[in-house]
Amino acid sequence: MSAKVTMYSTAVCPYCVRAEQLLKQRGVEAIDKIRIDLDAGLRDDMIARTGRRTVPQIFIGDTHVGGFDDLAALDRAGGLTPLLAG
Repeated sequence: MSAKVTMYSTAVCPYCVRAEQLLKQRGVEAIDKIRIDLDAGLRDDMIARTGRRTVPQIFIGDTHVGGFDDLAALDRAGGLTPLLAG
């Protein structure tokens, strides 16, 4: 897989763990994790970038996928693997 994956997350977030597991099942080797619980400024950046306040918030390349439910729905619809392929 060639697309860069970025995920806004926190230390204690079961949906972040599930998103990471799904991405790894689809061949993603590295996820750029941005821990918003360590820096309030990063949370502000996430909100400005996504319009959402919850984690995870996942980007594949420049495409905002959304949270875990959005990621899982994209996968069920067959859209995740092509997006990851870039």
